[in-house]
Amino acid sequence: MVRRVLLLLLTLLLLILAGCSLLEEPPQPVIPTPIPTAPPLPQTGDGIPAEQVTDPVSDIVPSVDPEIMDLINAVSQQQLTAYVQTLEGFGTRNSFSALDREDRGIGAARNWIYSEFERVGNGRLQVAFDDFLLSYNGMSADQKNVVATLPGTGTSNGVIIVMAHYDSRGVDEMDGFSTNTAANDNASGVALLLETARVLSSREWNQTIMFIAMAAEEQGTYGSRHFAQNAFLDNLNVLAVVNYDAVGGRLGIPQLARLFAQDVRQSPAGELSRYYEYIGGHYLPTFPVIVIDALDREGRYGDHREFIHLGMPAVRVMESEEDERLLNSVRDTWSLIDYSYHQKLAQLNVAFLANAAGAPPPPVQPTIVALADPGTYLLTWPVEPGAAGYAISFRPIGSAIYEPFRFVRAENAGNVVLTGYDPDTTYAVSIAALSANGRLGLFTRELIVGPLPDTTNLSLNDGSTIEQTAQ
Repeated sequence: MVRRVLLLLLTLLLLILAGCSLLEEPPQPVIPTPIPTAPPLPQTGDGIPAEQVTDPVSDIVPSVDPEIMDLINAVSQQQLTAYVQTLEGFGTRNSFSALDREDRGIGAARNWIYSEFERVGNGRLQVAFDDFLLSYNGMSADQKNVVATLPGTGTSNGVIIVMAHYDSRGVDEMDGFSTNTAANDNASGVALLLETARVLSSREWNQTIMFIAMAAEEQGTYGSRHFAQNAFLDNLNVLAVVNYDAVGGRLGIPQLARLFAQDVRQSPAGELSRYYEYIGGHYLPTFPVIVIDALDREGRYGDHREFIHLGMPAVRVMESEEDERLLNSVRDTWSLIDYSYHQKLAQLNVAFLANAAGAPPPPVQPTIVALADPGTYLLTWPVEPGAAGYAISFRPIGSAIYEPFRFVRAENAGNVVLTGYDPDTTYAVSIAALSANGRLGLFTRELIVGPLPDTTNLSLNDGSTIEQTAQ
């Protein structure tokens, strides 16, 4: 009897325990924390994620800035003439000419260029020699590039380089004794640098500008090779390089400038050429820039090639027509230069630099997504606090020039849908920031969107190309 009672109590206890366990919440599986893989939404200047905007319209567009026009009008023919006369007056600037004389030779010329940069720099130019040894055909000589840096005041670490070689040669590139006047080739280019530095040093700029008088160009661009290789190894963020070589002009030549850009449709040089031509047309519409799809004239070269070899955006700007009879000749004198023409080339440089260095820096390259609707694209990018607006370029890759831009105000930027493009066209897409006074900054490197033809050379950020075959 007692045994039955105990068994009954034990059974009741087991039933009660089982009922309690049924009421308890079952254990939950542990969900791992997701790894963030998607980029965050673009932010506006105040840190708020940008709302998506479709086909925006903006009143912030490229316009002629009166302050830049004042600087353009300040370029002096008298100063340019005096600079060319002074450089010609050193008798020779051959790389193997005298280094220690004060009145003749390349040593005297580079010391004068150094001191002139200091004089015109308004206390803002930082001037330095960039030394290297030239060894050429069994001879050697100490060489110096003259580097005048106008530091930017913005947050960008980008550098814009304008340069011109100051050395000269006669028939024999190693003759350091004979006179070679070399007024147009290339005292005119150095004069342009000095005058541009004088004008621009009166203001502060967002991006850093380097004015470089290069040495040993005539023996094979040794000075620019030395500088470009060191810039590459130092990871200098070179935004643009413009080489001015033979820019004096003569009476009667066409009133335009030639710009040489290698692989103009799909290269960093081509991207820079479009920007330079656009800015020039905005500020000097009666003095056009003609872009030529080539590294240089056939069989010729210039200092810009050393930067192109390292994937940097670099172009050459020069006069509209050459007189081959003056090349490396004592007939190349200051009196043959047309200083009205020379002035226009210097003004082009002022317009280019004042926009490229005075506008906000190039934005971060946008992310571009093709949407379901044909010819519709979504662009996302972080908005710069200093930008008032943006220009968006969709350039058909078969065209060497810009198509009309789309514009968006900064408060609507960063998450933009654009419609109406041809779904059968391949585009090269880039964006640039605008300031409130209409200065247009440098564009981002182009990205290719849309259908690819059977084989297309695609431009990479380092300036090289890849060939992609459509599958």
